[in-house]
Amino acid sequence: MKIHRLQDTNSIAGNYIRQMRDINIQKDSLRFRNNIKRLAHILAYEISKELDYKNIVVETPLDKANCSVVSDQVVIASVLRAGLPMHEGFIDIFDSAENAFLSEYRSYNADGKSFEIKFEYMASPNIDGKTLIIVDPMLATGSSVIVAMNALLRNGKPKHIYFASVFSSKQGIETLSNNIDRDLCDIWTVVTDPVLNSHGYIVPGLGDAGDLCYGQKL
Repeated sequence: MKIHRLQDTNSIAGNYIRQMRDINIQKDSLRFRNNIKRLAHILAYEISKELDYKNIVVETPLDKANCSVVSDQVVIASVLRAGLPMHEGFIDIFDSAENAFLSEYRSYNADGKSFEIKFEYMASPNIDGKTLIIVDPMLATGSSVIVAMNALLRNGKPKHIYFASVFSSKQGIETLSNNIDRDLCDIWTVVTDPVLNSHGYIVPGLGDAGDLCYGQKL
């Protein structure tokens, strides 16, 4: 298993992260969603370097040309609703990918802080032998991604799994690392923040990504 952090090198991604964190700029939901998509494009491009390729010959108006194309069958999976703009960014890059969607939510206990992940719905192709990319802008406790992964694995055993997030907590990465097949999985994130607060939100983070994308929920 490899853990890739894009923050380890300077890039334009830092501009988008700043706008997403800024308490005033992040109120522009269209910009917020677009910044998730921009960062998804960057992550997808970096992950594409890890895939397998094959050579094909195409005919141009002037001659024939050798082209290197992805040979893996890619499946992009995301958790509703915050995962949608990130999912869109990934399928912009992997435009022939199959798609999976899952519905989960945090069910808080009486203390208002501790919670369980409730899984409700999944639409997924068979993932047996395919390259599975699970995308979620926030890897906080890691619980929702683990629930999603276990649900998806009921549809086959993938060739490889990539977890992609924009913001991750150190605890989330550690929890995920301890609950996956390390020979099968890699983790990609743009930013790693140090802690979670008592409600399981990433600090300093940016708040609730779903609310910032689509408005507050009841």
